[in-house]
Amino acid sequence: MIRGFFRLIGLLLLAGGFILMVYDGARFVADQTLRFTRFGQFWNDINQASQTTFQTWVQGHAPWLWNSIDRFLLDQPVFAVLGVVGILLMILFRPRKPLIGYSRD
Repeated sequence: MIRGFFRLIGLLLLAGGFILMVYDGARFVADQTLRFTRFGQFWNDINQASQTTFQTWVQGHAPWLWNSIDRFLLDQPVFAVLGVVGILLMILFRPRKPLIGYSRD
């Protein structure tokens, strides 16, 4: 049951990444300038308070982590981040392969 829930979340993230990729592509066609929506900007537009709370939490536990990993992640295009997280969830929670000749009880 929980495996199906996480696969659904992964599929929704993958679909959201595709929609945002189409949005960035349409903006490129309209403006003739290649600008991707950054993940940090997208997160800030959705809920700025959660981003600042997460930043203070990370800086309180591991200050080096905010400058190295989180800065790298927040500067990536949002469709790439959502797509990678969605694919990882779908791979990690894929159905088990059936055992040949054995039954799972």
